[in-house]
Amino acid sequence: SKLAALFKHPLYNIPIPEVTEKDKLFIVNPMEKFSLRRSGSDEWVSSSKAETLLPTGKTAYDTYPTWLKFHIGINRYELYPRRDPLLPTLLQDLATQRIVSSVQKSGGTQLKLIMRFPNYGQALFKPMKQTRDQETPIDFFYFSDFERHNAEIAAFHLDRILDFRRIPPVSGRLVNITKEIRDITTDKKLAKTFFISPAGNVCFYGECSYYCSTEHALCGKPDRLEGSMAALLPDKALAKRSSWRSPWRRSYHKSKKAEWELNPNYCAQVRETPPYDRGHRLLDLIDMTILDFLMGNMDRHHYETFEKFGNDTFLLHLDNGRGFGTHSRDEPSILAPLQQCCSIKKSTYLRLQLLATQPYRLSDVLREALAADPLAPVLAEPHLRALDRRLGKVLEAVGHCLAR
Repeated sequence: SKLAALFKHPLYNIPIPEVTEKDKLFIVNPMEKFSLRRSGSDEWVSSSKAETLLPTGKTAYDTYPTWLKFHIGINRYELYPRRDPLLPTLLQDLATQRIVSSVQKSGGTQLKLIMRFPNYGQALFKPMKQTRDQETPIDFFYFSDFERHNAEIAAFHLDRILDFRRIPPVSGRLVNITKEIRDITTDKKLAKTFFISPAGNVCFYGECSYYCSTEHALCGKPDRLEGSMAALLPDKALAKRSSWRSPWRRSYHKSKKAEWELNPNYCAQVRETPPYDRGHRLLDLIDMTILDFLMGNMDRHHYETFEKFGNDTFLLHLDNGRGFGTHSRDEPSILAPLQQCCSIKKSTYLRLQLLATQPYRLSDVLREALAADPLAPVLAEPHLRALDRRLGKVLEAVGHCLAR
């Protein structure tokens, strides 16, 4: 396994600083327990409501559902650890746990659903809109493209292979539109948008600002629909997040250009602007830029951080559905922060060099990681080959900086 060998490499074993209590997102009450209802159902309840006693020898933590353990494990330095024993179980839960509730997520330009499981875990479901081999048309603007469910899955694994670990876990899943959405939804607006197509397939379109109409309906075969299931982050009421506008945000206008596209010395003013004037925030943003260039994602207008940790923490790489839209062409402008600032973390640079070598080739390790997903093959082969080409261009950009 190239993937196993990669994760054993010394560059993937650089220790993080010691995690103190103030570095943890949550301080947990060690006595609070969760238990299964005695009725034999698979619902979890807090110990204050549970009648059953825990088997002896178990700690309270052992009683927590996997999603809760994931939330408790978040700290200042990482969303989840490199060798996280929870990860396979969490991905399995996303792919197989019974869905007890489906409602539309508010906001955004495209339809997304929040799905709840019996253990109170929740996931964000992005349905399949395009086939694996459909490329974004060359005349499309970046802001008018569809989001791709398989891009969300591939982005999670790519982020992990780059050792960023800033994307919440995502699994592919086949959902039954009738039983797992239509029949159980309490969302009246969503419920009104279901219909049977002329081909006899179950369809729905929801309510949103752009692609929610019968022309853009999501249809099953006849009621089976692919989608990505992403583990949700802790509720914002429990763990506030700050949203930051990216300095290299695009204009989102058909003819206007952003300032960074017109000013080659733009990075100098970013370096003088908080929060980029100290700490590693700018370097973290350049990490995100590299991830986006490899995926071909031009739609990174904002990013988030956990408010509790201030400026000294990682960036969350959320909403990656507009990645992996094209494989036949690259978008060099995505790399503007790296090219204009000529800065990169040494650890990131060394890992990129490693992923360009034959024993750890990026396309090979990502192909292996994605092979375990329920919707495999997640990416068409040309997308995997494009990753190796783009990785070469990132290293070339760093080479130009070194030469300067």
